[in-house]
Amino acid sequence: MNQTGGLNCSRLQVQSTLFSRPSTTKALRRGAPRIPGTGTLWTRVLTGTWWKTWVSPSEKRSLHYGLYNSLYEWFHPLYLSDKKTGFKTQEFVFNKLLPELHDLVVRYKPDLIWSDGDWEAPDTYWNSTEFLAWLYNDSPVKDSVVTNDRWGAGCSCKHGGYYNCEDKYTPGHLPKHKWEKCTSVDTFSWGYRRTMQLKELLDLPTIIQDLVRTVALGGNYLLNVGPTAEGTIPPVFEERLRGVGDWLRVNGEAIYGSQPWRVQTENATLPIWYTSKGSTVYAFLLSRPSQSWLKLSAPIPSPSTNVTLLGYPIPLKWSPIQPSGLMVGLPLEPFVDGHGWTLRLDGVK
Repeated sequence: MNQTGGLNCSRLQVQSTLFSRPSTTKALRRGAPRIPGTGTLWTRVLTGTWWKTWVSPSEKRSLHYGLYNSLYEWFHPLYLSDKKTGFKTQEFVFNKLLPELHDLVVRYKPDLIWSDGDWEAPDTYWNSTEFLAWLYNDSPVKDSVVTNDRWGAGCSCKHGGYYNCEDKYTPGHLPKHKWEKCTSVDTFSWGYRRTMQLKELLDLPTIIQDLVRTVALGGNYLLNVGPTAEGTIPPVFEERLRGVGDWLRVNGEAIYGSQPWRVQTENATLPIWYTSKGSTVYAFLLSRPSQSWLKLSAPIPSPSTNVTLLGYPIPLKWSPIQPSGLMVGLPLEPFVDGHGWTLRLDGVK
């Protein structure tokens, strides 16, 4: 937000971080849990430093942390009263929403505010521009905070530090504005469901494909899991999160701190996605090659070109092809098992 209250769309989102929407213990309702005082259906007065039990570990690992806030509350009497007037009154906004939002920022000093629940009313009802003006100009986090684009009906994909556009949004090209794909391991819910079935959950290969495609197109990847009412992560979700972590231990250098390359994807032999970091280019293979070689059409090799497979100790053989590109010889062993592999290309254009 600039000094005149105009929306600032230049703030950058941290790329390729896996987020889980925060939970409270003893949650009293179904759906995605909320930090107390940020859009719940119950009121709790909290004191002390309970929240540091999950904020401090993130700070130790240099992770930015964000807080989720739902603007509207389905059954709050003040909100329902405003709704009956066609949102011409703002009793809910001034007596409930804005005091909690200000308290959220002052007390917890989040790096990111993930706003939601805006679709029933315009930003003028939510008083969004005034709040964002304070957030970016006068709040304790004015120089660091990042916000998304859900601040009023019709705002998504138009105004915000970065765009969510819609749940599970995936652009077909490299967007000009910073964006995020938010998706859930449970394809039917953002919260925990006792009745969920395995076939309704994203499997690990799908999650890794989602992550790679999102990063190749310059996006942030938000992966949600719904904690239980006791605040625990179900084993089936933990298995997937740990699987992504195992994959990132091998391939993370092509994800963290990377940028979109001049070519984001190609399909000369099989689907390939690209990222870059400095002068290094990374090529992701999301399916097992059927042959012992791979054709890459986009990179332009040079005499100093070096090709390696992340997690494999021996440089790979390659040869140039005309008019541009290279053929890469692949080892058989690493392709026996896995959910995606990464070639590191040095000395290419």
